[in-house]
Amino acid sequence: MPGSDKGAKSAKPTDAAPHYLGHRERLRQRFLQGGSDALHDYEMLELILFRAIPRGDVKPLAKQLLAKFGSFSEVIAAPVERLKEVRGLGEASITELKIVQAAANRLVRGEVKQRQVLSSWSNVLDYCRAAMAFESKEHFRILFLDKGNHLIADEQHQTGTVDHTPVYPREVVKRALELSATAVILVHNHPSGDPTPSRADIDMTRAIVEVARPLGIAVHDHLIVGKDGHASLKGLKLI
Repeated sequence: MPGSDKGAKSAKPTDAAPHYLGHRERLRQRFLQGGSDALHDYEMLELILFRAIPRGDVKPLAKQLLAKFGSFSEVIAAPVERLKEVRGLGEASITELKIVQAAANRLVRGEVKQRQVLSSWSNVLDYCRAAMAFESKEHFRILFLDKGNHLIADEQHQTGTVDHTPVYPREVVKRALELSATAVILVHNHPSGDPTPSRADIDMTRAIVEVARPLGIAVHDHLIVGKDGHASLKGLKLI
C-alpha cells in the first residue's frame, strides 16, 4: 500500500486468512458498539496504526509506544523526533498519530470558541491541556478576550527551553491593544509534568497585571498545565 509503514511483518501466503484480520475486525466492532470506553489504550492505538500498517500484528508496537511514553495522550502528543526513535514506527504511522492529535485539539478549541470563556472553564482547561501539557519545551500562549469574554484570538507568544520561557509584559499588553482585547488568560506548560507555579511564574504574572491594569486590560488568570494536572494562579490566590 503506497505510503504505508513496513514495521510489522507481512503474513505468509496461506489458504487461511491471517489471524490479525479477525482481530482487527473484532476490535473495530467493539469500538463501534462501545466507543473508546470499551477499549484499552493500546487497542485505541492499534486502531490508528491499522491505517498506516495494513498487514501484520500491530499490538506489540502499540504496547511498545505506551511503555515508552506512558499513556495514549502522551503517545499522540509526543514530538515527531521522539516518535521516530521507536522501531517499526514509520512516517505514515507518525502522520496518523499527529492527525488524531490535531483533530482532538481542533475539537476542544471549537468548544472554547463557541462559548463565553468564563462560563465554560472546563473546556478552556481541556483545550490548554490537549494543546500544551505534553510538550517537551515550555510554550507561553495567550487567550485574548473581548468585553463579553468571548475568544478573539489564541496565540502562542513564546517558545522557550525545558524549564524557561522569556515573556515581556509590555509585548503581551501591546498585542492585546492591537486586537482590542479587554482581557487575557495566560497559559504555559511545565514539561516536567508538575504544574506548581515557580517564583518566576508568579513575578512575571504580577508584572503583566501591573502593566495591563492602567490600560483597562484584565488578566483573568494564568494557567500552568502539565501531564500531572494544572494550576491556576488565581485559584491559588497568587494574583
